[in-house]
Formats: sequence, C-alpha cells, structure tokens
Amino acid sequence: MAELVHKRGKRRDDNGLGGAVDFLLANARLVLGVGGAAVLAIATLAVKRLIDRATSLPDEDDGKAEGKSIEESWQDLSLIKAVPKPPKRQSRTDLSESLLSPSVILPTQVAEPHGHPTSPETPQVESRTLLCLTFQEKLLSYYRNRITIPETEVALGKQLAKDICTELQNFLRSKFPELPFGPMFLGGSLCDDLQVVAADHVCFMLPLVFEPTLWSLIPGEDTVIKNPWFWMIRRTDLEYFPRGSSPLDRFIVGGYLSSNVLNEALHKILVASVNWPAIGSLLDCAIRPVVASEELKLEVTHQQIQLNITLCPVMEAGDKVLLAQPPKGLAENLWRQSFYSSEVSKLKELDAGDAGARQGCLKILKGICKNHPFLSKLSGRHLTHVVLHLCDAESDWAEEALTARFQQVIEELVGYLETSFLPCYFNRRINLFCELLEEEIDEMGYTLYSVVAEPSRLLWECAYK
Repeated sequence: MAELVHKRGKRRDDNGLGGAVDFLLANARLVLGVGGAAVLAIATLAVKRLIDRATSLPDEDDGKAEGKSIEESWQDLSLIKAVPKPPKRQSRTDLSESLLSPSVILPTQVAEPHGHPTSPETPQVESRTLLCLTFQEKLLSYYRNRITIPETEVALGKQLAKDICTELQNFLRSKFPELPFGPMFLGGSLCDDLQVVAADHVCFMLPLVFEPTLWSLIPGEDTVIKNPWFWMIRRTDLEYFPRGSSPLDRFIVGGYLSSNVLNEALHKILVASVNWPAIGSLLDCAIRPVVASEELKLEVTHQQIQLNITLCPVMEAGDKVLLAQPPKGLAENLWRQSFYSSEVSKLKELDAGDAGARQGCLKILKGICKNHPFLSKLSGRHLTHVVLHLCDAESDWAEEALTARFQQVIEELVGYLETSFLPCYFNRRINLFCELLEEEIDEMGYTLYSVVAEPSRLLWECAYK
C-alpha cells in the first residue's frame, strides 16, 4: 500500500513537472519564437530525462536500465552542452534573463587552443590559479602570456619582410621600369607594435606616382554605390592630354583609374614573373604567391616563423589615402579610403598624453577575436574605432581602469552590432560594418551579448577551446 501511495505521489510530481515544462515552452515560443523555443525544448527535456532517471525507483524500467552504461548516461547530459544557439539575432530584452543565470563552472580538464589534450597536471593547476585571480589580473595575465609577441620574433619578422620587400622592389625596377611605382615600404600592425599572438602578417605599401593635374578624386557619395568609404579617380583633360600622357593610363576603364585592372596586372607579375624560389633560397625561406586570391598575397615559410604578406597599391592625394581594395562584387573602379595612419597616430598620442592602456586594451581584444571561432570577422579596424569612440566618453585609461574599459568596449560593440552600424571615427557617415553579412553580424552580436555579464568567459574560451 505504501509503495502504491509512493508511486501515485511520483506520478503527481511528474505531472507537475510536465505542466511546468509545457508552460515554460508555451511562453518561450512567444518570447523567443519557434527557433528559440525549439532550442529551449531540447535543453529542458534533456534536464527532465536526467531528473526522471535520478528519481526513478530501482525496479522501474529494469529492462532499459540494465543495458545503460555510465558513458551512455553522460551522453544525455551532452544534449545540454551541445544545444545550438538560436539562428536569429536576439535582442537585449530577449536575453536579459539568461544573462542573470549563474556563471558556468569552469572545467578542471581543458584542452590547448588547437584541440590537443594537455598534460594531466598543468591544466588543473592553471585553472585553479585562474579561478583565484581577479578579472583585472586575468586580463593582464592573458596579455603577457598569450598576446605579447617575443621581441626576437618581431625583429625576425620585420627583417625578413624588409629583405623580401627590397628584392621585389629591385625586380620591379629592373623588369618593369615603365610602371609608375614609387619606393615600397612596410606597413601594418607589425611595424606599429599592434600585432598580437604571432608576428605573422605585414603589408608592402606600393605608392603610385601620378600627375595631380591629370587626375581628380570623386567623393564616395558621388560614386555609383553612394558609399562615402569608396572613392573613384577620374582622368581629366583628355582633350588636351590624350590617353598615354600618363603612365597610369594603361589602367583606365571608362575614364577612371581601375583598381581591379591594376591588381590584375600586379597579380600576373607576382605569380608568373618573379623568381620566388631564387629569392627564397637567397633569404633562407620559401616564398609562394597565393594564386587563388583576390588580394595580392605572399606566403613565406621560415624555420622560425610563418609570414603572410599583402601587397597594397596606394595613392596619396592631399590628406586622402586610397587603397586599391574595391568592395567585393561591385564596381571595379572603386578605391577604399584608409584611415590606418590616423588611427595609430591618435591611439599613440592619447596613450602618450596620460600613460594610458588604450593600445593594451586594443591588443587584448584583437587577440580574443583572432582566436575566437565566432569573432574572427571583427578586424583590428573595427576594434580600433570602437576604442577611439569610447575614448571620447571616457578619459580614464590608466591600467587600473582596464577592467572597466574592457567591459565598456564589449558593451559598445554589442550596441553597434545590434544596429549593424559602426561609424568611422574620422567620418561618421562611413559604416565599417557595411561589408559584413547579416548572418555574421547576428552571430557576433549573439556571442558578445551572451558574455556581457561575465566577460572573463571570453578569455577562457579563446585560451582553452
């Protein structure tokens, strides 16, 4: 009799749990939509199965329980861990309750960034140590141990890039003296102490020599795509100075200097004309041009480092710096305006004025996005402009304020992603997100918003996943 009462009580508990599940899912459908409700259903039902198994009597479902191993039981729990996130971007109100949930307990057994298992002792010791640190200490530890590049590696990367640049410059001058190129020089974050994780990328800036009286710049708003970020360069005075009067006339399409035609000509030179095996043998490395790429790229393999080189034709006219980087799938005559020099100068100027940690905060963010599987589309350009915008609102960038500033940058990024608009710091009409896909923006916005309440999770995910 007692057993019967117990079983009836258990059924009433089950009915109560089932009713709670139904009520939860019904309301979730209204808040999260069908996709979100489906995700929540998977997680809720998985938890219900675990509760059922934990509260069931030993004599119930013996036939099923006998063949159930411990490993198979853990597979039920993996349903919860493997629940996919909703496919659509969530608003702040949609996720507000999820952000208030208890923090995820960090595992004691972790894997290295590339997925290889670590030794049985090191991860346990390191995870215990990290759990005892403040967020400020975690940021500084992450910066020292995973962001900072050894000086020897930086020096080697710069020297190797400089040697390759010199050899390419000599080749162009000897084999193609008619091309209107000035002296090449190195550019990019490696040269400005803003590169992170590895000294693996540098730009070769290839300036174009042109006659200012024969060329004029067309503002981005007046171009075919009405985008202030992309300019056009028009050939002028053709009636007095016919085609052929300028060395750049060979790259004209429809009366405009074509970035696409220029890039195609340089691509042919890099792939078919330069004797890279000979240059590589001279510099004790292997150099290979990337054939299937819209950009002009070289891959360099050295005993100690891997280096990616991007060749960037550039035209400087007054205070405008234009790169031969047209938007994908659009007009081939467009030139992208570059603000890189202004970005770096502004950051260094601000940090020099108050010994601030703006560049350090930026490098931590770049390292996180570089290593994170869902944030790689956030480039250094995006992050730099977010930091610069925040500098206008926050003047305290001392190292002691690093935690607060880092948290604010994450919150600001979420806001920009939510509107799909990141204004350029130097021209607020330019949307730096304009080339990202909606799905990419959704995924990055969801990822960042889900860690706003606990930004230290970003460090853990990048370091150990």
